[in-house]
Amino acid sequence: MSDVLLGSEQKPAILVIFGITGNLAKLKLLPALYHLVKDNRLHPQTIILGASRRPVSVDELLKTVEVCVLEEDNVCDPEALKDLQRRLRMYQIDPEQEADYDGLLAYLNSLEDETGMCMDRLYYLSVPPAVYPAVVHHLGVHGLNASCQHGNATTRLLVEKPFGHDVASAETLIAEMAEQFEEDQVFRIDHYLAKESAQNILTFRRHNPVFMDSWNGRHISQIKVLAHEQIGIAGRVNFYDQVGALRDLVQSHLLQLLTLVMLDLAKDDDDIALHQAKAIVLDSLSPVDVGSIVRGQYNGYTSEVDNPDSRTETYVRLNLTSDLLRWQGTDILIETGKSLDTKKTEIQIVFHEADETGNRLTFRIQPNEGIDLQLTAKKPGFGKTLQKVSMDFSYHGVFEDPKHPDAYERVLVDALNGDHSLFATSDEVMASWRVLQPILDYWQANDNLLTYEPGSRGPANSAE
Repeated sequence: MSDVLLGSEQKPAILVIFGITGNLAKLKLLPALYHLVKDNRLHPQTIILGASRRPVSVDELLKTVEVCVLEEDNVCDPEALKDLQRRLRMYQIDPEQEADYDGLLAYLNSLEDETGMCMDRLYYLSVPPAVYPAVVHHLGVHGLNASCQHGNATTRLLVEKPFGHDVASAETLIAEMAEQFEEDQVFRIDHYLAKESAQNILTFRRHNPVFMDSWNGRHISQIKVLAHEQIGIAGRVNFYDQVGALRDLVQSHLLQLLTLVMLDLAKDDDDIALHQAKAIVLDSLSPVDVGSIVRGQYNGYTSEVDNPDSRTETYVRLNLTSDLLRWQGTDILIETGKSLDTKKTEIQIVFHEADETGNRLTFRIQPNEGIDLQLTAKKPGFGKTLQKVSMDFSYHGVFEDPKHPDAYERVLVDALNGDHSLFATSDEVMASWRVLQPILDYWQANDNLLTYEPGSRGPANSAE
């Protein structure tokens, strides 16, 4: 993170986390914030305000959180932990009660009085998506979307996925947010894009010209985006049974990863050009055949969610096509599932075969982050036997210090700095829903859910 401003170089801010006692805040946000404090990535006066429905003290909160999970041996730095405690404040508020927001505004003003500084304000919605409209509306109506009281500062809204449930709900949610916040104030979080290995895709494409002329449908026969998990829903019962694999991973994470592979590279790293290029890719996509999409649920899921009638999918495999001239002839496959036989998230670029041999380029997002290129070589000996060989780049095998920022560390730092690169725009959100809406409509009318055994490759042969 050497290219990221140190805390003393940043602007002071108040980060308000709605849902501070929830799993996301405990498992991801607070450990990430501890690490940022330890690495001096927050302004010395930046305050972290936990908003909770019930009264909770800072000490009570921290007793329920393993804030040092990102550290070696999970051992905390005592000074960093003390600094995190100093920054943390708690505020009791019912996010759905409008009457509570005047008090929140007064409290934020008092924090600025305390520091004597004009501070940026960031609102992180770590709450169920159903609560988003109420929070956004109340923040706007009560003036919490404006600048600080003592001068000019920026107010930003950080929103976790899902961004809607389908095209209509996403459109409504975007419109409701637009009533209270400008588009450049809204940061729609996709933590997959904040993973170091995902960011490396554009770097790889831009700075390795050996691939540039072959990065198209004439040379690439297939693009595979795979996200396999060995675990089941792992305590996400209430969330997952309302969402399913298509909405949980495909609509946001996997389509976003796909855009990094398919977009036309701009001449520089301009944020606006990047998002426009991603939206163009998403607008070009459509399912090849909605009836052929494999939709599955692992055996035992209905008992796990205590819903014997659940038809929520935990596995999906679909083929897409693009109407962009550059990608004519390339098959696009997306596959994701829970309780499978392997754990991996990766993108495979399969090149057209020549003489029954071919090349495959793989971006490993997790685990064992890296890039693998399969080539064809002659096997040693008098014959002409060919063999596939691998040129493998691994973060742990190349860099002296392979550790890199956790995805949520990067999300928080970029939001504090106002960098939109790793956040989805409203155009991208709507375009991704339009890709999937025909599938949702088909599933609504046709119950084609299959079952599969936990630990298997899914309800049908894997994409590999």
